[in-house]
Amino acid sequence: MPLQQTSAGIVGPFDGLDVPWLLKMRAEVRRDHPFLIWAPFDAPARRWSYGEFHERVGALAAGLARRGIKPGEYVLIHLDNCIEAMLAWFACVELGAIAVTTNTRSAPAEIAYFADHCGAVAAITQPAYAEAVAQNCRNISWMAVTSHDAGTAPAQAVSRGDSFESLFADSANRPCRPTDPLAPCSVQYTSGTTSRPKAVLWTHANALWGAKINAAHEDLHEGDVHQAYLPLFHTNALAYSMLATLWVGASCVIQPRFSASRFWGVAREHGATWTSTIPFCMKALLEQEIPKDHKFRLWGTAINEPPAFAAFGVKMIGWWGMTETITHGIIGEVDQPNIPMSIGRAAPEYVIRITDDDGRPTEVGGTGNLAIKGIPGLSLFAEYLHNEKATRESFDGHGFFLTGDRVERLANGTIRFGDRAKDMLKVGGENVAASEIEQVIAVVPGVREAAVVAKKHPMLDEVPVVFIIPQGGVAGAAPDLHDRVMAACRNSLADFKVPREIRFVDDMPRSTLEKVAKAELRKMVG
Repeated sequence: MPLQQTSAGIVGPFDGLDVPWLLKMRAEVRRDHPFLIWAPFDAPARRWSYGEFHERVGALAAGLARRGIKPGEYVLIHLDNCIEAMLAWFACVELGAIAVTTNTRSAPAEIAYFADHCGAVAAITQPAYAEAVAQNCRNISWMAVTSHDAGTAPAQAVSRGDSFESLFADSANRPCRPTDPLAPCSVQYTSGTTSRPKAVLWTHANALWGAKINAAHEDLHEGDVHQAYLPLFHTNALAYSMLATLWVGASCVIQPRFSASRFWGVAREHGATWTSTIPFCMKALLEQEIPKDHKFRLWGTAINEPPAFAAFGVKMIGWWGMTETITHGIIGEVDQPNIPMSIGRAAPEYVIRITDDDGRPTEVGGTGNLAIKGIPGLSLFAEYLHNEKATRESFDGHGFFLTGDRVERLANGTIRFGDRAKDMLKVGGENVAASEIEQVIAVVPGVREAAVVAKKHPMLDEVPVVFIIPQGGVAGAAPDLHDRVMAACRNSLADFKVPREIRFVDDMPRSTLEKVAKAELRKMVG
């Protein structure tokens, strides 16, 4: 149900605008102000002003056009956090190509699926992943490789692909195309409750929505410095941090990844005032000495004012959002007290609904299914790429997007996260579908049945544990079955999806229709 352009007289908030407009405008009014500050671990930080970054994006867009990339084509960007990831993303969307950002922890089979599913015509990656991309993205016409791995020298010489620097052309030749806020902009693959990740397609209006609304929710201003270390191939860092920074003309410090030992030094060096974080990172930071002279005024995270992290002395707002919602559908209050451990109230830009399984409204104190209503292509994603059925089935008859999450209604409109859709795990901030792991294990010879559930983990929130009924029962299980299951998982799944524990059982608890009673399995893992 994509956003329609034919609604007579309707004027959207981004009519006549797109992402290249936003970058160009900022380059004009904040030309010499730092936009992105690249802070690698083993080298001095490098500042990119709005003017310089805009010029380099234009040169790269011109180079991509020279290499044959056309509007409407898909380009795979398989990069850890680095300045090249942002140059590539903006250059693609300026040209009118669709930037497909993929998780760099993906297994080779997943990379192949991403490239084939979207129909990528080219790929941009780094030395550590060049071989995997070259071997698994068989239908691309060319591949470019950066000179470094997220700021560190490559472990070995790269014989595959062209150099990233060779892509740049004269920025005077930057491509020009008609402005269309509803044109496709970017794709992110997200794990759903089905076994295959779904491709969430954003329009330019979606990206601008994320920039504007995230900045408003976070109370960001042009003097802020946003520290980003979560992966830029995900919505959190891409939209909550980078695009929001761009909207207000502030600065965004990009680190290769989270490092507890490097966090405070970078924050102090650049005067960071804002960060988007997750419990895993905060737990690790509690083990570091907290400097008294840091400049942070706000952190955004999964929950409001978590008592365990009061030691940081920073106000923390909670939020809830998905790749499909672009921004937060539920958000904590910046200027008011929040209920600790809640996630906030319904964001004013959306309609939030909480109901039981029969569609009846959930009373205060009850837990129900979370659904959200917005405008597809603007405040909600445009569609699941090449999957009309999944797009259609993700909305109910009233136009609400069915999130698969469950939340608890508290007093005065406040909401607390309840539990996830039964078969979803949250591993260190990454969504993982249990069925995806189960399908890999089910075809291993000697496995009769497999069921994956989440086990609580002190740092990662949850990790996958698999229960397996071997052929012939536990007594008759092949002695190498454990090792073969683990090998199959490591070969086919990203590392965070690989089970941390395998338990062989003769049978599993059952519910109706002989389905495995996963609630009982969860009790067994604790």
